[in-house]
Amino acid sequence: MEIKLAVLIDGDNIPSAYVKEMMEEIAKYGNPTIKRIYGDWTKPHLAKWKNMLLENAITPIQQYGYTTGKNATDSAMIIDAMDILYSEKVNGFCLVSSDSDFTKLATRLREAGMQVYGIGEKKTPKPFIVACDKFIYIEILKQASNDSDSDSEDKKKSSKANYDKITSKDIQLISQTIEDLADDDGWAFLGDVGSLLQKKQPNFDSRNYGFAKLTPLISSIDTFEIDKRESGNGRFKLVYVRIQEKKPKKHSRRKRTV
Repeated sequence: MEIKLAVLIDGDNIPSAYVKEMMEEIAKYGNPTIKRIYGDWTKPHLAKWKNMLLENAITPIQQYGYTTGKNATDSAMIIDAMDILYSEKVNGFCLVSSDSDFTKLATRLREAGMQVYGIGEKKTPKPFIVACDKFIYIEILKQASNDSDSDSEDKKKSSKANYDKITSKDIQLISQTIEDLADDDGWAFLGDVGSLLQKKQPNFDSRNYGFAKLTPLISSIDTFEIDKRESGNGRFKLVYVRIQEKKPKKHSRRKRTV
């Protein structure tokens, strides 16, 4: 079944420089049949968005700020989201914002059976992140694009420094997930591991650590062991992972003195 997505963008909260990579990312998860961006288009800070809208077929929604200190854009976006939900024209939403005000909206949409993807900056508060089925950091999309366009190893090495480092907490999360799915020999299908990791931590993404896919990320960690097996028809390999067995330390024997 084709997943039809409603893409709702908080124009006050997302830089226009990311729009190309953002739309390419969204296309991986479904067909963005509704694309809207919300903001007060009389304000100069949204001027950079205007050139991007026609190129990406995004409909601008004008929302005046009626009261100082109140975000009318958020309210308009939330009302539209509920109208779209009840219209039954889509089966998923992509909420593009770094604002925690959309936490309740994401929760409500998921309660209604919608798939909810979030896209925002790394400053996004955790409550909004965990309210989504999957959350993608927008900086990583730009960074990955820059890496692929880099014409020298020096540029790639410098850009790698901007990625997150794998911590003991990350390794513990992966280890526990493998144990949750492992067979009697300790092996777990990596595809299932990735899916469960996403459910446990919606912002878990191998690209956050500088790896395009989960397999090379797991392979880079000494704690884990990878096994690639032939599929039933032999056309592709199935990747399995388990926690490395700890080898017993060799104790050196001291020579006895007479």
